[in-house]
Amino acid sequence: MAGRLIDPKNTIELIKKRDFGFKKRFGQNFLVDERVLSRIIEGAEITKADSVLEIGPGIGTMTEALCEAAGAVKAVEIDKELIPILSETLSTYSNVEVINADIMDLDLKSLFLGPFKVVANLPYYITTPIVMKLFESGADIESVTVMVQKEVAERMQAKPGGKDYGVLSLSVSYYAEPEIIANVPPNCFIPRPEVSSAVIRLKRRSEPPVAPIDRELMFELIRAAFAQRRKKLSNSVANSGGLGFTKEQVALALFDMGLDPMIRGEKLSLSEFSELSDRLLEMK
Repeated sequence: MAGRLIDPKNTIELIKKRDFGFKKRFGQNFLVDERVLSRIIEGAEITKADSVLEIGPGIGTMTEALCEAAGAVKAVEIDKELIPILSETLSTYSNVEVINADIMDLDLKSLFLGPFKVVANLPYYITTPIVMKLFESGADIESVTVMVQKEVAERMQAKPGGKDYGVLSLSVSYYAEPEIIANVPPNCFIPRPEVSSAVIRLKRRSEPPVAPIDRELMFELIRAAFAQRRKKLSNSVANSGGLGFTKEQVALALFDMGLDPMIRGEKLSLSEFSELSDRLLEMK
Protein backbone atom coordinates (compact mmCIF):
# COMPACT_ATOMS: atom_id res chain seq x y z
CA MET A 1 0.00 0.00 0.00
CA ALA A 2 1.32 3.44 -0.93
CA GLY A 3 1.59 5.99 1.89
CA ARG A 4 1.78 5.63 5.65
CA LEU A 5 -1.35 4.60 7.51
CA ILE A 6 -0.98 7.40 10.05
CA ASP A 7 -2.31 9.68 7.30
CA PRO A 8 -6.12 9.68 7.81
CA LYS A 9 -6.72 9.58 4.05
CA ASN A 10 -4.74 6.36 3.73
CA THR A 11 -6.54 4.77 6.67
CA ILE A 12 -9.94 5.65 5.24
CA GLU A 13 -8.91 4.40 1.80
CA LEU A 14 -7.79 1.06 3.21
CA ILE A 15 -10.92 0.62 5.33
CA LYS A 16 -13.15 1.26 2.30
CA LYS A 17 -11.05 -0.95 0.02
CA ARG A 18 -11.25 -3.85 2.43
CA ASP A 19 -14.87 -3.11 3.42
CA PHE A 20 -13.75 -3.37 7.01
CA GLY A 21 -16.38 -3.02 9.73
CA PHE A 22 -15.28 -1.80 13.16
CA LYS A 23 -16.16 -4.18 16.00
CA LYS A 24 -17.18 -2.57 19.26
CA ARG A 25 -16.46 -5.78 21.17
CA PHE A 26 -12.76 -5.36 20.33
CA GLY A 27 -12.64 -1.62 21.09
CA GLN A 28 -11.24 -0.76 17.66
CA ASN A 29 -10.14 2.85 17.19
CA PHE A 30 -7.28 3.50 14.74
CA LEU A 31 -4.76 6.25 15.50
CA VAL A 32 -4.39 8.91 12.77
CA ASP A 33 -2.19 11.56 14.38
CA GLU A 34 1.52 11.71 13.50
CA ARG A 35 2.50 13.74 16.58
CA VAL A 36 0.90 11.27 18.96
CA LEU A 37 2.49 8.33 17.16
CA SER A 38 5.92 9.96 17.39
CA ARG A 39 5.41 10.68 21.08
CA ILE A 40 4.58 7.03 21.74
CA ILE A 41 7.68 5.73 19.94
CA GLU A 42 9.94 8.33 21.60
CA GLY A 43 8.35 7.81 25.02
CA ALA A 44 8.78 4.04 24.78
CA GLU A 45 12.49 4.65 24.07
CA ILE A 46 12.58 2.09 21.26
CA THR A 47 15.91 1.38 19.57
CA LYS A 48 17.17 -1.19 17.06
CA ALA A 49 18.49 -3.20 20.01
CA ASP A 50 14.92 -3.72 21.28
CA SER A 51 12.38 -6.47 20.80
CA VAL A 52 8.81 -5.16 21.01
CA LEU A 53 5.45 -6.75 21.67
CA GLU A 54 2.52 -4.81 20.24
CA ILE A 55 -0.98 -5.68 21.43
CA GLY A 56 -3.83 -4.92 19.04
CA PRO A 57 -2.03 -3.62 15.95
CA GLY A 58 -5.29 -3.05 14.09
CA ILE A 59 -4.41 -2.27 10.47
CA GLY A 60 -0.74 -1.78 11.34
CA THR A 61 -0.47 1.99 11.85
CA MET A 62 1.78 1.89 14.90
CA THR A 63 3.34 -1.37 13.76
CA GLU A 64 4.91 0.43 10.80
CA ALA A 65 6.64 2.88 13.13
CA LEU A 66 7.70 0.10 15.51
CA CYS A 67 9.21 -1.94 12.68
CA GLU A 68 11.28 1.06 11.63
CA ALA A 69 12.44 1.82 15.18
CA ALA A 70 12.92 -1.65 16.71
CA GLY A 71 14.98 -4.72 15.93
CA ALA A 72 12.10 -7.20 16.14
CA VAL A 73 8.34 -6.82 16.54
CA LYS A 74 5.65 -9.33 17.41
CA ALA A 75 2.11 -8.02 16.95
CA VAL A 76 -0.76 -9.90 18.60
CA GLU A 77 -4.14 -9.27 16.98
CA ILE A 78 -7.36 -10.93 18.17
CA ASP A 79 -9.50 -10.02 15.11
CA LYS A 80 -8.93 -12.64 12.40
CA GLU A 81 -10.40 -10.29 9.78
CA LEU A 82 -7.43 -7.96 10.29
CA ILE A 83 -4.79 -10.62 9.62
CA PRO A 84 -4.93 -10.42 5.79
CA ILE A 85 -4.95 -6.61 6.04
CA LEU A 86 -1.84 -6.71 8.21
CA SER A 87 -0.20 -9.05 5.71
CA GLU A 88 -0.69 -6.33 3.11
CA THR A 89 0.22 -3.27 5.15
CA LEU A 90 3.32 -4.84 6.72
CA SER A 91 4.52 -6.73 3.64
CA THR A 92 7.65 -4.58 3.24
CA TYR A 93 8.93 -5.31 6.76
CA SER A 94 11.00 -8.42 7.48
CA ASN A 95 11.32 -7.90 11.24
CA VAL A 96 7.66 -8.40 12.21
CA GLU A 97 5.59 -11.44 13.10
CA VAL A 98 1.80 -11.16 13.33
CA ILE A 99 0.10 -13.55 15.75
CA ASN A 100 -3.67 -14.08 15.56
CA ALA A 101 -4.54 -14.68 19.21
CA ASP A 102 -6.11 -13.27 22.35
CA ILE A 103 -3.27 -11.74 24.40
CA MET A 104 -4.96 -13.06 27.55
CA ASP A 105 -4.44 -16.64 26.33
CA LEU A 106 -0.74 -16.36 25.41
CA ASP A 107 2.27 -17.48 27.41
CA LEU A 108 4.19 -14.20 27.30
CA LYS A 109 7.42 -15.78 28.56
CA SER A 110 7.66 -17.82 25.35
CA LEU A 111 7.41 -14.89 22.93
CA PHE A 112 11.01 -13.65 23.13
CA LEU A 113 14.29 -15.21 24.23
CA GLY A 114 15.40 -12.06 26.06
CA PRO A 115 13.89 -8.88 27.51
CA PHE A 116 11.30 -6.95 25.53
CA LYS A 117 9.19 -3.82 25.64
CA VAL A 118 5.43 -3.59 25.22
CA VAL A 119 3.76 -0.86 23.17
CA ALA A 120 0.03 -0.84 22.54
CA ASN A 121 -3.17 1.04 21.90
CA LEU A 122 -5.20 -1.06 24.33
CA PRO A 123 -8.91 -1.81 24.06
CA TYR A 124 -10.40 0.26 26.86
CA TYR A 125 -12.80 -2.44 28.05
CA ILE A 126 -9.96 -4.79 29.04
CA THR A 127 -7.09 -2.42 29.86
CA THR A 128 -6.59 -3.38 33.50
CA PRO A 129 -6.62 -7.19 32.99
CA ILE A 130 -4.07 -6.87 30.18
CA VAL A 131 -1.74 -4.60 32.16
CA MET A 132 -1.87 -6.88 35.19
CA LYS A 133 -1.28 -9.97 33.04
CA LEU A 134 1.83 -8.32 31.58
CA PHE A 135 3.34 -7.67 34.99
CA GLU A 136 2.23 -10.90 36.66
CA SER A 137 3.22 -13.17 33.76
CA GLY A 138 6.85 -13.54 34.81
CA ALA A 139 7.95 -12.42 31.34
CA ASP A 140 11.11 -10.31 31.06
CA ILE A 141 9.33 -7.04 30.29
CA GLU A 142 11.39 -3.84 30.53
CA SER A 143 8.59 -1.33 30.09
CA VAL A 144 4.95 -1.01 29.04
CA THR A 145 3.92 2.06 27.04
CA VAL A 146 0.20 2.07 26.33
CA MET A 147 -2.63 4.24 25.11
CA VAL A 148 -5.52 3.94 27.55
CA GLN A 149 -8.60 5.86 28.61
CA LYS A 150 -7.41 9.07 30.27
CA GLU A 151 -9.12 8.41 33.60
CA VAL A 152 -7.51 4.96 33.76
CA ALA A 153 -4.07 6.48 33.17
CA GLU A 154 -4.76 8.96 35.98
CA ARG A 155 -5.70 6.09 38.30
CA MET A 156 -2.48 4.26 37.43
CA GLN A 157 -0.30 7.13 38.63
CA ALA A 158 -2.53 8.44 41.45
CA LYS A 159 -1.08 9.11 44.89
CA PRO A 160 -2.60 8.31 48.33
CA GLY A 161 -5.55 10.47 49.35
CA GLY A 162 -6.74 11.43 45.87
CA LYS A 163 -10.06 10.45 44.32
CA ASP A 164 -8.30 8.42 41.61
CA TYR A 165 -6.18 6.42 44.07
CA GLY A 166 -7.13 2.79 44.45
CA VAL A 167 -6.34 -0.85 43.74
CA LEU A 168 -4.99 -0.10 40.26
CA SER A 169 -2.70 2.67 41.55
CA LEU A 170 -1.21 0.38 44.19
CA SER A 171 -0.90 -2.62 41.88
CA VAL A 172 0.88 -0.63 39.18
CA SER A 173 3.21 1.06 41.69
CA TYR A 174 4.24 -2.35 43.03
CA TYR A 175 5.55 -3.38 39.60
CA ALA A 176 6.44 -0.15 37.82
CA GLU A 177 7.06 3.58 37.86
CA PRO A 178 4.15 5.21 35.98
CA GLU A 179 4.32 8.45 34.01
CA ILE A 180 1.70 9.97 31.71
CA ILE A 181 3.62 11.18 28.65
CA ALA A 182 0.80 12.45 26.40
CA ASN A 183 -2.87 13.36 26.50
CA VAL A 184 -4.78 12.39 23.37
CA PRO A 185 -8.13 13.92 22.33
CA PRO A 186 -10.83 11.85 20.54
CA ASN A 187 -10.18 13.48 17.14
CA CYS A 188 -6.87 11.60 16.86
CA PHE A 189 -8.72 8.36 16.06
CA ILE A 190 -10.96 6.80 13.42
CA PRO A 191 -13.67 6.28 14.56
CA ARG A 192 -13.65 8.89 17.33
CA PRO A 193 -14.03 7.36 20.79
CA GLU A 194 -16.42 8.96 23.26
CA VAL A 195 -13.66 9.56 25.82
CA SER A 196 -10.26 11.21 25.93
CA SER A 197 -7.14 9.05 26.01
CA ALA A 198 -3.64 9.22 27.43
CA VAL A 199 -0.33 7.51 26.81
CA ILE A 200 1.28 6.19 29.98
CA ARG A 201 4.74 4.68 30.30
CA LEU A 202 5.22 2.04 33.00
CA LYS A 203 8.91 1.40 33.64
CA ARG A 204 9.36 -1.99 35.23
CA ARG A 205 11.05 -1.87 38.63
CA SER A 206 14.08 -4.09 39.07
CA GLU A 207 12.65 -5.00 42.48
CA PRO A 208 9.27 -4.21 44.08
CA PRO A 209 9.46 -1.26 46.50
CA VAL A 210 8.06 -3.39 49.34
CA ALA A 211 8.61 -6.99 50.47
CA PRO A 212 5.65 -8.12 52.57
CA ILE A 213 5.87 -11.52 54.26
CA ASP A 214 2.70 -12.57 52.39
CA ARG A 215 2.32 -10.68 49.12
CA GLU A 216 -1.13 -12.10 48.40
CA LEU A 217 -2.41 -11.07 51.84
CA MET A 218 -1.22 -7.52 51.19
CA PHE A 219 -3.18 -7.37 47.94
CA GLU A 220 -6.24 -8.94 49.57
CA LEU A 221 -6.12 -6.15 52.16
CA ILE A 222 -5.83 -3.57 49.40
CA ARG A 223 -8.81 -5.02 47.53
CA ALA A 224 -10.84 -5.14 50.74
CA ALA A 225 -9.94 -1.53 51.59
CA PHE A 226 -11.30 -0.21 48.31
CA ALA A 227 -14.30 -2.53 48.00
CA GLN A 228 -15.92 -0.24 50.58
CA ARG A 229 -13.95 2.90 49.89
CA ARG A 230 -15.90 5.30 52.10
CA LYS A 231 -15.77 3.08 55.18
CA LYS A 232 -13.04 2.97 57.80
CA LEU A 233 -10.28 0.56 56.83
CA SER A 234 -10.89 -1.54 59.94
CA ASN A 235 -14.54 -2.02 58.98
CA SER A 236 -13.76 -2.71 55.31
CA VAL A 237 -11.28 -5.46 56.21
CA ALA A 238 -13.54 -6.97 58.87
CA ASN A 239 -16.52 -6.97 56.46
CA SER A 240 -14.63 -8.71 53.69
CA GLY A 241 -15.22 -12.42 53.56
CA GLY A 242 -12.30 -14.75 54.05
CA LEU A 243 -9.62 -12.52 55.57
CA GLY A 244 -10.51 -13.46 59.12
CA PHE A 245 -9.45 -10.27 60.89
CA THR A 246 -11.66 -8.33 63.28
CA LYS A 247 -11.99 -4.58 63.13
CA GLU A 248 -10.35 -4.44 66.57
CA GLN A 249 -7.27 -6.27 65.25
CA VAL A 250 -7.00 -3.92 62.27
CA ALA A 251 -7.47 -0.85 64.48
CA LEU A 252 -4.77 -2.08 66.88
CA ALA A 253 -2.34 -2.74 64.03
CA LEU A 254 -2.95 0.74 62.64
CA PHE A 255 -2.45 2.29 66.08
CA ASP A 256 0.84 0.43 66.50
CA MET A 257 1.94 1.83 63.13
CA GLY A 258 1.27 5.36 64.38
CA LEU A 259 -1.81 5.75 62.20
CA ASP A 260 -5.32 6.81 63.13
CA PRO A 261 -7.37 3.63 63.77
CA MET A 262 -10.29 5.44 62.08
CA ILE A 263 -8.34 5.96 58.84
CA ARG A 264 -9.71 5.00 55.44
CA GLY A 265 -7.77 2.77 53.07
CA GLU A 266 -7.37 5.54 50.50
CA LYS A 267 -4.93 7.28 52.85
CA LEU A 268 -2.45 4.41 53.08
CA SER A 269 0.63 4.12 50.88
CA LEU A 270 1.88 0.83 49.44
CA SER A 271 4.54 0.59 52.16
CA GLU A 272 1.88 1.09 54.85
CA PHE A 273 -0.31 -1.65 53.37
CA SER A 274 2.76 -3.89 53.35
CA GLU A 275 3.47 -3.16 57.03
CA LEU A 276 -0.20 -3.61 57.94
CA SER A 277 -0.32 -7.04 56.29
CA ASP A 278 2.81 -8.11 58.19
CA ARG A 279 1.39 -6.94 61.54
CA LEU A 280 -1.94 -8.67 60.94
CA LEU A 281 -0.17 -11.85 59.91
CA GLU A 282 1.59 -11.87 63.28
CA MET A 283 -1.83 -11.77 64.98
CA LYS A 284 -3.04 -14.99 63.35
